[in-house]
Amino acid sequence: MTRRFTRRGGKMSKIIIVGGGECGARAAFALREQGFNGDITLIGAEPHLPYERPPLSKTGLASAAPPQYVAGPARYEEARITILTGVPVDTVDRQSKLVRLSDGRKFPYDQLLLATGARPRPFAGVSGDPGLGRICMLRNHGDAVAIHEALAPGKSLAVVGGGFIGLEIAATARKLGAEVLLIESSPRVLSRGVPAEIAKVVTERHRQEGVNILCGEQITSIATENDKVQILFANGTTRLADIVVVGIGVIPNVELAEAAGLLIDNGIAVDATLRTSDPDIFAAGDCCSFPLSHYRERRVRLEAWRNAQDQGMLVAANLLGRGLAIASVPWFWSDQYELTLQIAGLSDGAATTVRRDLDQGAFILFHLDGEDRLIAASGIGPGNAVARDIRLAEMLIAAKRRLDPEALASPKTNLKKLLAA
Repeated sequence: MTRRFTRRGGKMSKIIIVGGGECGARAAFALREQGFNGDITLIGAEPHLPYERPPLSKTGLASAAPPQYVAGPARYEEARITILTGVPVDTVDRQSKLVRLSDGRKFPYDQLLLATGARPRPFAGVSGDPGLGRICMLRNHGDAVAIHEALAPGKSLAVVGGGFIGLEIAATARKLGAEVLLIESSPRVLSRGVPAEIAKVVTERHRQEGVNILCGEQITSIATENDKVQILFANGTTRLADIVVVGIGVIPNVELAEAAGLLIDNGIAVDATLRTSDPDIFAAGDCCSFPLSHYRERRVRLEAWRNAQDQGMLVAANLLGRGLAIASVPWFWSDQYELTLQIAGLSDGAATTVRRDLDQGAFILFHLDGEDRLIAASGIGPGNAVARDIRLAEMLIAAKRRLDPEALASPKTNLKKLLAA
């Protein structure tokens, strides 16, 4: 029998969700699925219904296709979720328990969820008018459409940043026939959280496709010049491109929480149940930092699709008073050409790394701590070649098992049996 959660202090309970992305939408539907019968209002600054962001750098950029919505309008209506789009929230009044919208409307809440996400980190040396459509960043559907319209066979694209987003943009642009220069200030691409062995495979694959990758290069300025964009390097050299896309990370959207006096620590600081320093306000997704029990309560902030989904479900349960702690293992993935890169866990701090070779040139690196407990697994290969083993590794990380490194390295070892042992 489904338990129903309706009233608080004898009144109909009102939950407001600020943030019209994946996390906020998942939380809204999960509240209904978990028995909440009160009012749910979902408020998003974008004009669209909540949609999936991972396709933006792939199909969204390749075809300017419509967003892949989390759900259509009819499903929100059926679930009795009031959804407001294209209207930012200006302030949160904790004392009166009100949110004020940019159009002047006020909404009272009993509990509030901040799922405000993150925004692209700007490059400080940009000059000229980015509105001309030649200096861009990719975060929303409108950005994807603008970049797609600027790309064509023979057009030159410079990507600033060699992380997941920059590399995915580069791969999609090459499929469209554009000339691509990728610039990374670090000595290699994917320097944050991805082993060098895997980064080397990614680099070689991009170069095979004709991407010109420059690593260890510092950019002084990026400026529009007539119908081109000029990139000036610290060594005095310059490069010209038809369009530049900056992908150097993101900044969590904490301004609303900060103005409301909530604790900020590399994002909106929450406990293991996603509760902020105000007991009636929760935060989830890209905007919040939280402790991870698998890593000795280390506080992290994750910018990942899976995390947005998982925390949307978890925060719904905790808005209903269940008090569940975060138990999921961080998981990341990226598709580039035919290759899929998957990572479970956090590999920094590993004492031992062993390699497990699979079919089709795929391989997985298992990262263990000083007590031979698996803390992360990083894999790359065509299609779904590493998916099953990475999923099992994720479960082994959660189980905190001591494992034999040599057994992990052998493709003959059945990981499922290690889990069941």
